[in-house]
Amino acid sequence: MAWALLLGLLLLTALAAPSQGNRPRATSRLRYSRFLDPSNVIFLRWDFDLKAEIITFELQVRTAGWVGLGIRNRSTSVQSDLVVGGVLPDGNVYFSDQHLVDEDTLEEDGSQDAELLELTEDSVYTTMRFSRPFRSCDPHDLDIRSDTMRVQAAYGLDDTPRLDRERTFVKSIFLLQIVHPDDLDVPEDTIIHDLEITDFLIPEDDTTYACTFLPLPIVSKKHHIYKFEPKLINHNETMVHHIILYACGNTSVLPTGIGDCYGADPAFSLCSQIIVGWAVGGTSYQFPDDVGISIGMPLDPQWIRLEIHYSNFHNLAGVYDSSGIRVYYTAQLRKYDMGVLQLGFFTFPIHFIPPGAESFMSYGLCKTEKFEEMNGAPIPDLQIYGYLLHTHLAGRALRTVQYRNGTQLRTICKDDAYDFNLQETRDLPHRVEIKPGDELLVECHYETLDRDSLTFGGPSTINEMCLVFLFYYPRNNISSCMGYPDILYVAHELGEEASDSMEGMMAMNNVEWTPESIKKAERACKEAQQMVIIKTIEEAVENTTGWIPEIIPTPRGPCLESSGGKVEPQDKTPAGARAAPAALSGSGTATVRCLSLAALLLGQGAISWLLATLQAGV
Repeated sequence: MAWALLLGLLLLTALAAPSQGNRPRATSRLRYSRFLDPSNVIFLRWDFDLKAEIITFELQVRTAGWVGLGIRNRSTSVQSDLVVGGVLPDGNVYFSDQHLVDEDTLEEDGSQDAELLELTEDSVYTTMRFSRPFRSCDPHDLDIRSDTMRVQAAYGLDDTPRLDRERTFVKSIFLLQIVHPDDLDVPEDTIIHDLEITDFLIPEDDTTYACTFLPLPIVSKKHHIYKFEPKLINHNETMVHHIILYACGNTSVLPTGIGDCYGADPAFSLCSQIIVGWAVGGTSYQFPDDVGISIGMPLDPQWIRLEIHYSNFHNLAGVYDSSGIRVYYTAQLRKYDMGVLQLGFFTFPIHFIPPGAESFMSYGLCKTEKFEEMNGAPIPDLQIYGYLLHTHLAGRALRTVQYRNGTQLRTICKDDAYDFNLQETRDLPHRVEIKPGDELLVECHYETLDRDSLTFGGPSTINEMCLVFLFYYPRNNISSCMGYPDILYVAHELGEEASDSMEGMMAMNNVEWTPESIKKAERACKEAQQMVIIKTIEEAVENTTGWIPEIIPTPRGPCLESSGGKVEPQDKTPAGARAAPAALSGSGTATVRCLSLAALLLGQGAISWLLATLQAGV
């Protein structure tokens, strides 16, 4: 009887599936999805486990041939990784973790770090689901990071994997999105209000900033705006670069009509506290359930400045636009009133970037020690929950670093693979506290190898910006805190004569830009004293000064060592690697492999204990 019980237990445990924590299984719903091509042939679903640092992808392609998915380098497809799979005519499947050795040639990785979960083919689609670690110890696998990732998908019409540029697509995606919109509350009493420009004739100029002033919804008691989305008109090409709503102080005297935001009439640039913003590549954004934009109270803004930046690079004539922002608001109040703090390099021509620079860093300092004085009342600690990063075409990376009492605390937000065409509001994984007296430093990384003249800070897309918008609560009256270097010091360090800021800016045109002078200019900008400009919602301005602190790099976490496949010499496990959990081991075979409960019990000595117990006559 005991032996029969043992055999039954062994059979039961052999059929049981292992526990895999929060990692999605072959049939689990994956929360995020996106089409990767303009024709909607390639559909990607994904989800991830932040604690285990495992991401699961499901690629569905309208083909009976092979399919592939991976992460691509920014500038070239060479050395990009690609997980490849398909179903043969006889029903057998193939699956492999590979990389590109040149633009067209695939080669299998020595270490197989992707685990197949499902691979099927029907009359329409081939569907491949697999998981992989965020960071494997294989140098052929690009890391999955909390940055913009360039996801590459490819497919073929038969079962011979080879790249065809007509069937290879790359899309920038922020994969590690923390909050999914479906997880947020949608109030039943939601009211929709559009803040838009109407039938505006877009000028034929390359760059136009159109501004108008509009009232916020008129309500008899306090409400909260909890969501916004762009309202865009379809044109033959994308002409709207960004749309921003600025809150106006209630004492502001505002102009009427539509005007150039930064033109002859300075009144159209009034109101500088951003409340929401959309830029190229962004979608809708819903605030966390405990925060919202307050409207309807005496101190709440009653008007906004709507700013739309048009990029008409083909100088098209006769194009009318009626774009704007749609806001959703409710009488169901949230716990906190939110605000937005603008940081970075003050946008004007003192911000310069040399031509031919493989890498050039710019810095903007914020000192919060005067916030309470300018606010007119004590300021509670700022609780940061989200952010938006912004540069123009030369931008490659941004980060915001926090300091307290001269000591670096943390990197609040960053994107080491910034893409101008994917600018969106993102949630922090954990809320960050900023105390009065803290310093905040924005670092922007640029590349200008394709330019033969200086790039200056300014509003045009061919100018540059270095901006970070922090979303926080509880709201105060500070709208922006930005810095810029002493340009006279920079000019003198570069051997140029200048007696005022204008001459300092003009002197940059006299410099012969070489790799050596580029690095010298970067160093001078970092060593120069920073002028810090702090503004309130009522346009009050206060200046202070400071110095750029050093940034201590954040160490990378350990990689996940694969137990699948051979390890080539170049794939040797680096120091600090951690072994892959057995259930997450790599798979280079066609079947979904898992560790049975019987093997788990055997490894823990449970079977031996049971045998001993049975032999003792229990």
